Amino acid sequence: MCQLSRGFHCRAHLPTPAPRTPPPRGSGPLLRRQISPGTAYSRPVLSPVTTRPGMLYPSASSLHYLVPISPSPEAAASPAPGSMFSWVSKDARRKKEPELFQTVAEGLRQLYAQKLLPLEEHYRFHEFHSPALEDADFDNKPMVLLVGQYSTGKTTFIRHLIEQDFPGMRIGPEPTTDSFIAVMHGPTEGVVPGNALVVDPRRPFRKLNAFGNAFLNRFMCAQLPNPVLDSISIIDTPGILSGEKQRISRGYDFAAVLEWFAERVDRIILLFDAHKLDISDEFSEVIKALKNHEDKIRVVLNKADQIETQQLMRVYGALMWSLGKIINTPEVVRVYIGSFWSHPLLIPDNRKLFEAEEQDLFKDIQSLPRNAALRKLNDLIKRARLAKVHAYIISSLKKEMPNVFGKESKKKELVNNLGEIYQKIEREHQISPGDFPSLRKMQELLQTQDFSKFQALKPKLLDTVDDMLANDIARLMVMVRQEESLMPSQAVKGGAFDGTMNGPFGHGYGEGAGEGIDDVEWVVGKDKPTYDEIFYTLSPVNGKITGANAKKEMVKSKLPNTVLGKIWKLADVDKDGLLDDEEFALANHLIKVKLEGHELPADLPPHLIPPSKRRHE
Repeated sequence: MCQLSRGFHCRAHLPTPAPRTPPPRGSGPLLRRQISPGTAYSRPVLSPVTTRPGMLYPSASSLHYLVPISPSPEAAASPAPGSMFSWVSKDARRKKEPELFQTVAEGLRQLYAQKLLPLEEHYRFHEFHSPALEDADFDNKPMVLLVGQYSTGKTTFIRHLIEQDFPGMRIGPEPTTDSFIAVMHGPTEGVVPGNALVVDPRRPFRKLNAFGNAFLNRFMCAQLPNPVLDSISIIDTPGILSGEKQRISRGYDFAAVLEWFAERVDRIILLFDAHKLDISDEFSEVIKALKNHEDKIRVVLNKADQIETQQLMRVYGALMWSLGKIINTPEVVRVYIGSFWSHPLLIPDNRKLFEAEEQDLFKDIQSLPRNAALRKLNDLIKRARLAKVHAYIISSLKKEMPNVFGKESKKKELVNNLGEIYQKIEREHQISPGDFPSLRKMQELLQTQDFSKFQALKPKLLDTVDDMLANDIARLMVMVRQEESLMPSQAVKGGAFDGTMNGPFGHGYGEGAGEGIDDVEWVVGKDKPTYDEIFYTLSPVNGKITGANAKKEMVKSKLPNTVLGKIWKLADVDKDGLLDDEEFALANHLIKVKLEGHELPADLPPHLIPPSKRRHE
């Protein structure tokens, strides 16, 4: 035998390989048969892929192996359609088949990574607008961002919601909170500093690393076990200062940080003090930085218990006038009036108003987990539309640049005429003006860019995003509704949210249709003698009046027929189409409830059922 160096054999003296046994004729499709782990199989395994005799193939649940099954006579007589070049047909089918997702968050994550992220990276979207999204951005709990001038009660508001002090909390009339504090759920109380927070892949804050140490030193996460934080996270922010202190002394771009958070949170709450309504230029700039997120903004007029009713009306009007000049939307922004802390009301004249406003705000916050998937879907759609517009802008600038000479002068000309380029893109691609980024901000960013590195228009990337918006998003919308239907309407529990849900201190308890809920006597009975006098003037027959006679009296309330019809159904307890004296008294009581401004119940509460009907039941 011829020996070569390193112990290899010459090709001429290699051992003759054993002849391969061809698969039996007519072997049909392969059947996956389940066996228990460790079971050996002696016969050779036949498969169109590379297999070995007795090899075990794992699956998600247990081990499987492949064996041929005999084809049917019809299949043996004629070859399977598409058997030749079957890899081509499979690839085509794969493109046509829709993506299948287990959850909305998983679907959004995959759509972003596979269809939108390539477009963003190709046209350097992240250098102009927003960093790339990460897995934590799709999986994190709903977040609430609190913004306001100093001493408007932001930290106190958080303390009121969770009914517990949190690490790093400081409250005072002076500017006390000098850091961004993410109040989140954790197994134990503690503080995670900003530099450690931005390297944690489980938290949605990794991209804040771009704002540098000046910001990270003023950023922390306060974690603590709290039932409210099981469902939402809350971001406390430093009070907005006035003058140069706000712009220079911070050491980082405060408005840019707020804009980063605004893109990722579910609700933005602007807090105002009833005694300090002046919106400084710095606060105005911050609110303008929240542009394109008006749907997330809610306004709270705090400390309203410290002023009289007449003054409160003037303060409310002044606040709406000031906000109208800053928030450029045709709709009026929702303002909640109240005193959001646990101290006694200084002026209790408007107690009912404050209770109703607090209840509305709590319902809005409690709906966040239920609507979180829809919010993330909505934000991804907005991001995709902006990315498309950005691609058109960058490719248009690339197209106008000369190849060799005069690049710098042409760059200055294009930046100065960027507004005209916007209009041209708007006409050519039928894009709404509202989808374009801020002209001034875009011009500032383009000053430092090398236009020669920009990419030309690549229709394939844009078509992929269009397909995502037209087809994939529509399928995800169905899943969003399914997930919403499985979640409770009030998912946030604990803290201040439990104090007003049940019991005598719940909103509206013992009022309207709930009046007399704890009384032993029938609450309608105290006014029944008055109603009986009217009843016997309506010509009752066998102790009952007809609907026509009852209508003559009921329409005197001037309530709409739709309301009176509902009252009739509630009052006709025995459903005989007639009203006896107790049912007539009940109908008048419900009319009184409605005239006092309360809502009618969907079903008659047990305490309103006439005594004779209770015995009957």
